[in-house]
Amino acid sequence: MTGTARDRLAELGLTLPEVPAPVAAYVPAVRTGRYVYTSGQLPFVAGALPLTGKVGSQVSVEQAAGMARTCALNAVAAVASVAGGLDAVVAIVKVTGFVASDPGFTDQAKVMNGASELLLDIFGEAGRHARSAVGMAVLPLDSPVEVELIAEVRD
Repeated sequence: MTGTARDRLAELGLTLPEVPAPVAAYVPAVRTGRYVYTSGQLPFVAGALPLTGKVGSQVSVEQAAGMARTCALNAVAAVASVAGGLDAVVAIVKVTGFVASDPGFTDQAKVMNGASELLLDIFGEAGRHARSAVGMAVLPLDSPVEVELIAEVRD
C-alpha cells in the first residue's frame, strides 16, 4: 500500500465512521498540543454493538479481534475529528486495549492484534505503537472490547 492514510483506508475498502456519541459525561477525543487522546472506543457499528459478552466463553478470539479492529477505526475517526482530518496524524503513539475476559482467558494480546494490525494497515510505519492489552471483568454495555489511543498530529 502506498499514498496517504486516507488512500490506504480507501484501498482497504473502509471509510471513517461517524464519531460514536459518548455514552456518559465525556468527549470522544481531546487534543492538547501535538497529541490527541481518545476516550475508550467501543465497537459500535451503525450505533449498535454487534456482540456482547465475555471473550473466551460467549465471544471467540476471532470475533473479538474483529471488534478490536472496529474500535480502532472508531478511535481513528475520533482523532481525525479533532486533528483536522486523517492525514494530520503523524504517528500512533500508544494503544490500550481492554478485553472483557472469561476467567482463565489469557489471549488478550491476540484480541488486540485486530486493532494494531488495522493501525499499521492505515498508517504504515507511523502506525507502529506501544500497546497494553488487559483483561477486565466487564466493560460498558457488556462490550467484549474497548480501545483507546494516543496519536501525535501535525500543528
